[in-house]
Amino acid sequence: MRQAVKALLRGLRFAFALLWLGACSGLSQPTATPTATATSTPSPSHTPTATFTPTAPPTLTPTATLTPTITPPPPSATPTIAPPPSARLVFDNWELLDLPERIRGGISSPLVAFVSANQQQSIGNIATAQPFTGLQTVYFASPARAFSRIPVLEVESAQLLDVFLAPQGNALAFALTDENPSRAGLYILNLGLGLVARALPGEAPLLQRGIYSEPSFSPDGGQMALTAAAGFDLELFLVNTRDGSSTRLSHSEAHEFWPSWSPDGRFIAFVSDRADCPSWDPNQPDACDARSQPPPNGGHIYLHELDSGEASRLSEVKTHEAPTWISESLLAFSSGDPTNLLNPQRRIWQANIDSGEVRELRSPGDSAVSYLSEAWSPSGIRVLAQVAGAGNRVALLLADGTLVAEDSSLAFPRYGMAADWSPNGGRLAIGGSGGNCPYGARVKNGAFESIANGSPPPTMCEPKYSPDGEYLAFNGVNPRVDGRNDIYIASANGFGATSLTSDLRGQVKLIGWVGG
Repeated sequence: MRQAVKALLRGLRFAFALLWLGACSGLSQPTATPTATATSTPSPSHTPTATFTPTAPPTLTPTATLTPTITPPPPSATPTIAPPPSARLVFDNWELLDLPERIRGGISSPLVAFVSANQQQSIGNIATAQPFTGLQTVYFASPARAFSRIPVLEVESAQLLDVFLAPQGNALAFALTDENPSRAGLYILNLGLGLVARALPGEAPLLQRGIYSEPSFSPDGGQMALTAAAGFDLELFLVNTRDGSSTRLSHSEAHEFWPSWSPDGRFIAFVSDRADCPSWDPNQPDACDARSQPPPNGGHIYLHELDSGEASRLSEVKTHEAPTWISESLLAFSSGDPTNLLNPQRRIWQANIDSGEVRELRSPGDSAVSYLSEAWSPSGIRVLAQVAGAGNRVALLLADGTLVAEDSSLAFPRYGMAADWSPNGGRLAIGGSGGNCPYGARVKNGAFESIANGSPPPTMCEPKYSPDGEYLAFNGVNPRVDGRNDIYIASANGFGATSLTSDLRGQVKLIGWVGG
């Protein structure tokens, strides 16, 4: 059986071979087409699959998570610094005085005004000192009749009164110092009405926030400008001399002080520190603070025009003293801080408020000197001054600094001279100041030539010409009678000096002239 199968298989293989050969012989010989040899196809290079480079997980932008919003409690109120007490303008303590008709009806001719303290009527010996009484009396006196004194006001006060006069003599003001606050203050006396009343209470009414500032009357005497504390600063006020009504003139937050009314009533010149301290309110940013800073000792000069109510700065020059009117259009002032020991130089200036010109008076070669105690002529063309440098002399100069003349024999201490021009500028009286009265009556003409060259007694201090130029009043010391001070009247040339007060006891002080 096995053999048969093997034979069958051999036969089948033989038959298949024959069939294959026959099929091939019937075809043309084919071009040898290369058989697709198994060309080794380069296996694809391993393209790196995007390897999983771990990208930094996105920064978690915090979604508005429900973090509870903490509403801060409302800020507690920053403690506000309360201002010191402000000054109160009042109209109280009024009294009607029985004044002579000659005073009440208007003063037609010039009268000398002075104050006498510690008056005693009964005198046993002129050389004997009298006990203190505390009585202050303001007198007006005729220069033509000795001892023709008119008592205008009597006040009980421990200190000699500071008295300020209206130009026409129809009003005056005085500062009353008293331990009783209900009495102390600045008073106004309207001479036409005979009415005296307190306008500004205070033990030292002229000393506000550490600054001493005198009041100033309008030319007609109807109003008075003064400085008063308002909040943290000082402001200017106007007070009516008839009824005491007041108006606030300035509204800055700086210190405004030293008011001075122009002779024609158009302007009030004053000094302000507003360029350095726009505000003294410590609650304001960048403000000056009185708790750590001293009050100013000066500032810039401003002009307040009464009609428009506008205030403008006069110049860039700072001053440390009150300005003084020479005439309706000329204003004099000084520069230099007298408290600056390293540079105590003092300069003097003249401003024309109509043209706006401001010029310094300086004599050639005098760059290192100070000009002190100046007295300007009524026209403003000439000025007498102490020239203090290595030496100390009295010089007459023109407004442009040209030297007219000088006198080195008049040796006054610094700030120890007081001089006054006659209204027409033809006479110039030169005396001492503050009790330093070394010379008698010294009067010169406009060219600085001597007219009177008197010797004591009496000496001459604080000379003042009458408005009509006929008389010269001055404080004088008579060393032969216990060195007492009296009020003297002399002619315009300085001759014929007569005492108006030799029969009075106690202190006397010249105030000035009224009326005329």
